[in-house]
Amino acid sequence: MWSRGVLLTFDKCNISYCHHIGGHDKVVVIAHGFYNSKDSVLLQKLARGLFDEYDVFMFDWRGHGQSSGLFWWTSKEEQDFRAVLEYLRPRYKSIGVTAFSLGAGIIINAIAAEGGIASLISVSGPSDFNKIDYRLFELDWKNDVVYTLISKEGRTGKGVRPGPFWLKKNRPLDSIGKFKIPVLYIHGDKDWVVKSWHSQALHDATPSFKKIVILKNGPHAEYLVKEYYGEMMGLIQGWFRETLG
Repeated sequence: MWSRGVLLTFDKCNISYCHHIGGHDKVVVIAHGFYNSKDSVLLQKLARGLFDEYDVFMFDWRGHGQSSGLFWWTSKEEQDFRAVLEYLRPRYKSIGVTAFSLGAGIIINAIAAEGGIASLISVSGPSDFNKIDYRLFELDWKNDVVYTLISKEGRTGKGVRPGPFWLKKNRPLDSIGKFKIPVLYIHGDKDWVVKSWHSQALHDATPSFKKIVILKNGPHAEYLVKEYYGEMMGLIQGWFRETLG
């Protein structure tokens, strides 16, 4: 079902991807968050829910999964998405993106600089890397420990090769003011890593058509797919039907 390959970035990093080609003229890109990859069981499940209406493209940020290099904590990863856009633009009438956590932050910065997509869904995205919350006393034991570290399903596709974290980083909150495309923000109100105020701040600063959904008792990023699969699919499908048409 998947066509797999590698894209080369401007700085010679190999970006591993899988591309589900179903004959549609619209494609949805799924961009994972930190410590995840395109082979995550939850993101693969999300992708399958979109096959009837869209082609789907998934990739690994550098330092994750089967991509080469180190993860530069959003400082260099915009180049990864530029390579993705160069591949997809000639092939599709319209491109939508669903991005999670740090992946959403990278995507927001990249879109502000490059354009190239028609609609974005940001899930648990940070407004500023330097203000990520990390409230360890609120740790999500069910998902971050039991599911991710103990269960076979949760461990699949996980891992990261970290690089320098001290380099300058663009703030999504500064980038979002340049947007002309519609954006849906989804966040859980029990997110201990990136608090929901981040999405609210991004939403408030977005000049284009926008919407925000805060899920009650919702966890962080990809775990929202696990805990709220039906609601997440309804939000994602409904948004893209409205904004990719």
